[in-house]
Amino acid sequence: MRRDPHRQKGLTRRAAALSGLSALGLAACQRDGARTLLSSDTHPAGYPTVEAVQEMGRLLLERTSGRLGIRVYAGGQLGAERDTLEITTFGGLDLNRVFMSPLNSIEPDTTIPSLPFLFQSKDHMRRALDGAPGRAILDRLEPHGLVGLCYYDSGERSFYNTRQPIYTPADMKGMKIRTPNSDMTVAIINATGANATPMDLGEVYQSLVQGVIDGAENNWPSYESGRHFEAAPYFSLTRHTMTPEVLLMSKARWDKLSSADRDLVMACAQESVPFMRRLWDARVDGARERLLAEGVKENEVTDREAFVKLMQPVYDQFVVTPFQKKLVADIGAMAT
Repeated sequence: MRRDPHRQKGLTRRAAALSGLSALGLAACQRDGARTLLSSDTHPAGYPTVEAVQEMGRLLLERTSGRLGIRVYAGGQLGAERDTLEITTFGGLDLNRVFMSPLNSIEPDTTIPSLPFLFQSKDHMRRALDGAPGRAILDRLEPHGLVGLCYYDSGERSFYNTRQPIYTPADMKGMKIRTPNSDMTVAIINATGANATPMDLGEVYQSLVQGVIDGAENNWPSYESGRHFEAAPYFSLTRHTMTPEVLLMSKARWDKLSSADRDLVMACAQESVPFMRRLWDARVDGARERLLAEGVKENEVTDREAFVKLMQPVYDQFVVTPFQKKLVADIGAMAT
């Protein structure tokens, strides 16, 4: 039988990660009888999600007198999100901070927070995800070996381009807009009248400079860190998606905790959320101020409702079950 080299490479990578995790786990368990929970994050050290999980660990240490803590391996040290997610499902990792998209193939209901124009504002998004709709989505992960602890922000995504401000969908017609390899994001961009162009994030800067693409979409900090503003100075505030990030715990590890420790882990995770959001908001504000000073041209769209109306085919494609339709309705009812 012929072997798939890509699958073999993935298996080798996972085996190496598991070997390293086994050694890390043994070392953690041998420290003065304390239990150190191992956590993965692909964001670098100092990033708001990394800082938030470290804050959660500090709270756990404090409230258990050193019996429970967290060691965060940031910067993708333990592998890409899809690989670490698989390891987390069967207990090789205790905690994992992931973007929402890798969960979509595991549980389709996790696509709902990524729907376009689902949230009217950042405040609406936070209330919905902190409330019953957000918890209902996280609860769908337990049959897959994962316990959803909390949501972290990943920013309001807007369009930026090399040509002109975007005020209405007509301004985007025919533009080649970079998208991650996501069915929903491709559908969103195509629905505006632009042409979705899937591309790795690392290729975007050069593609903007060379005119391979006309624009892309992201949040202020990513727009700054990728230096995309140098080639695409028009930043139009569509705020079309506000997909969150998620902190997960392996159900295998969760089930081994006492009831009191489960409550404690959940409480400390929840308390890390406002901590993360303060850091994130400061990061967004700082990036925006620096880029406006660099000459970036920011504008609000003048016809949000025109964008919203064009998204109906996206909802028809991705909101198909009664549960998903109820989630969308419940989130909509929480808008102010």
